[in-house]
Amino acid sequence: MNALFTLLGAIAIEVCATTCLKLSNGFTQPLPSLGVVAGYATSFWLLSLVLKELDVGVTYAVWAGLGTALVAVIGFLVFKESFTLFKAVSVLLIVVGVVGLNLSGGVQ
Repeated sequence: MNALFTLLGAIAIEVCATTCLKLSNGFTQPLPSLGVVAGYATSFWLLSLVLKELDVGVTYAVWAGLGTALVAVIGFLVFKESFTLFKAVSVLLIVVGVVGLNLSGGVQ
């Protein structure tokens, strides 16, 4: 269970780092640029700890799927990016896939 919480923390930090990447304006803004580097470094370190306990395939699928879904929502809410019905259904399918992987016994 601890590995799952660590994975969720790694995902949250990675989503923050990706948001900072948008805010860095091509690494021309110092503070968001620092957030990108520090966030990704911390997130990958946490991910490496998770991989000591959980399978890499399921871990990476959860990492990528939830991260993608959260970044899409942040893009819509924070950056006013479009969020069509097709995008919403696509994000929903990502979340359903992640839940399916967890129910298949990949994450304890």
